[in-house]
Amino acid sequence: MKIAVASGNGMVTEHFGYCEGFSIFETENNQIIKSESIPNPGHKPGFLPNFLNDMGVNVIISGGMGGGAVTIFNEKGIEVITGAKGNVEAAANSYLQGSLKSTGSICHEHKHHDECGN
Repeated sequence: MKIAVASGNGMVTEHFGYCEGFSIFETENNQIIKSESIPNPGHKPGFLPNFLNDMGVNVIISGGMGGGAVTIFNEKGIEVITGAKGNVEAAANSYLQGSLKSTGSICHEHKHHDECGN
């Protein structure tokens, strides 16, 4: 399984589309076996969910996310976890342990992207 975490400075970011990059964790038997960081290739409506799908991502973790992105991820069969905070690897491990649950935090106005999750 591949888990992508919207990240900046090693921390989960508030809005997935405006993150610095993505921490990608490859897992086996609920353990992280490989990790890499990739820069955000740019925020364009509908692009990032397809980009991450093409990378083989199964789960996306973020602080918040727009409804359009959530819909595309759902259509691709990618699990969306929003409302996450803290260190990216800790968030991925919490997901693997079953203790990270989505709050369903949806961002409705991109002009307020720094207020997602409130």
